[in-house]
Amino acid sequence: MVKKNKLVLSAMAVLATLSLAACGSKKSTSDAVDNGASVKLSSVYKNTAKSTTAANNTTLKVAEPNDSPFQGISDSVLSTNQEDADVFAPGGQDQLFNVDKNYKIIDGGMANLRLSRKTNTATITLRKNAKWSNGAKVTAKDIEYAYEVIANKNTTSQQYSSDFNAIKGMTAYHTGKSKTISGITYPDGQTGRTAVIHYTHVTPAMKFLGNSFLWGTVEPYEYIKNVPIAKLAASKQVRKNPIFTGAYKLDKVVEGESTTWSPNKYYWGKKAQIKHININVVSSNNIDKAIQSKKYDFTSPTGVMHGTDYKQLKGLKNYHVVGQAALSYDYFGFNVGHYDTKTGKNVMDKNSKMANKNLRQAMMYALNLDQITKKFGNGMTWRANTLIPPVFQKYWDSSAKGFPLNLKKANKLLDQAGYKKRNGSKWRSDPDGKKLKIYFGAMTGTSAQAAEYQDYLQQWHKIGLDVQFTGGKTMEMNSFYSTLQSPKQSKIDVYAAAWGLSSEPTPTQLYGEEATYNMGHFVSKKNTQLINDMNSSKAWNDTYRTKIFKEWQKYMNDQAAVAPGSFAYTWSPVNKRVKGYDVSPANNDFWSNLSLTSTNVQ
Repeated sequence: MVKKNKLVLSAMAVLATLSLAACGSKKSTSDAVDNGASVKLSSVYKNTAKSTTAANNTTLKVAEPNDSPFQGISDSVLSTNQEDADVFAPGGQDQLFNVDKNYKIIDGGMANLRLSRKTNTATITLRKNAKWSNGAKVTAKDIEYAYEVIANKNTTSQQYSSDFNAIKGMTAYHTGKSKTISGITYPDGQTGRTAVIHYTHVTPAMKFLGNSFLWGTVEPYEYIKNVPIAKLAASKQVRKNPIFTGAYKLDKVVEGESTTWSPNKYYWGKKAQIKHININVVSSNNIDKAIQSKKYDFTSPTGVMHGTDYKQLKGLKNYHVVGQAALSYDYFGFNVGHYDTKTGKNVMDKNSKMANKNLRQAMMYALNLDQITKKFGNGMTWRANTLIPPVFQKYWDSSAKGFPLNLKKANKLLDQAGYKKRNGSKWRSDPDGKKLKIYFGAMTGTSAQAAEYQDYLQQWHKIGLDVQFTGGKTMEMNSFYSTLQSPKQSKIDVYAAAWGLSSEPTPTQLYGEEATYNMGHFVSKKNTQLINDMNSSKAWNDTYRTKIFKEWQKYMNDQAAVAPGSFAYTWSPVNKRVKGYDVSPANNDFWSNLSLTSTNVQ
């Protein structure tokens, strides 16, 4: 199956691990291969040629495959899509922590973390030489301010979830009853190096980067403090002149088109080895020709490359294909409710068009996802069986069946639920005998993607469902997500999209009752209970935690309000002049480890 543009969950995980494209271990990569991918890729390009130096006028040229302009939100707290994370990646995404190969937080990053189950605290200590790219010191207030921006009543951030309520004082701040978060303290003052976060309980998820209890990036408080949080995403501090804590500083943004970078002299870590980096948006229809004509060194490590691209590029002499099983998945969502802006919670609408579980299951069993992934994936994608990717080796349920093609079962489910053809109609009506027209939302993409969407429609038509594109055609990416993220909408009934995940699998931010990312608005007591159980006191026992994760996958497949589409590799063609290219999770210095062996793309 071809990849859809994906929303990025918890962009805090992007820098240190390039986690949206990475796999937890070598073993889990082979697991993913055993379950569908026929191609084996390495996460490292071992180039032994001699590098040129940063003093030379070298420019690394990176392509960002995308069919829409990037939005231009540089702040990982405020950004919602992968494309923004990609084009601002050399700045480091202001990542606090380093991780090991399994995304477990370790010492050695911009800050170290200490968790205490005894005192229910997380202590974050910044290194002495941590600075922003304008030379300003990174402070304890910068750690805390990220939480203020996420949880502010008027924020445009979509990273808040109910898990943050475990921070003392967070609920009062989030609801506007308090102007500060009482549970975040500064032992050596706001301009000091240490922040202590006080919780009602600490959780096993907090040991890993990308968890939904402990945010993993900083905000430049002094630089943005005079901008109202509600207006921050549109400000020049975020859009035009952002500052960063990573190996490179931003030189220029051409709105929606490109970013340009040079070494950040204030970076505390390994110094950048390349003088300039240019990242340019290239449409999916042009990306293959651009690589074949040697215009770029590689595509964004977490960018969307399709199986059809692999077919065109795998034989290029001067490029090596590098990648891993993706920490993402394609999925189908059904609109079953709305988001109550007053309570900050998603609400199921019992009378919504897609409320019937039989209807949702039938639509999934009607699809021939195995054939589609084989036809368009070229060995790089395979049908997904759950909403947890195989890269989470412990927690993924390999025994789950998902939704293989079964037209007989699909028709039976519809018949049982009362969706019948009446008065000689070719289309089924709803159980009340009313005309049923279902609107399918999908993003404009490649010709292969267009063919895939047409196949979905044909399969749904086979079981007598009148399914049509929203607005009669595919949608531009920003318009698609803008529609889905409206608190209440009736334009899209079912949609195809993708998640770029954080490196800790708790799904609160995606499918929790208070999650703004829960765009289909599925809510149930059992779903909430299972998600909470993943990080209860019992969940420190990993056998119990694994059991709960598998129960949740089984339950979500049964409900089919959000259904798995495909798993895939994230990969990139890497030019032979690039040295140090390594997307494995433990490579915490991806950008500063890169160097070039010649002045021009080879």
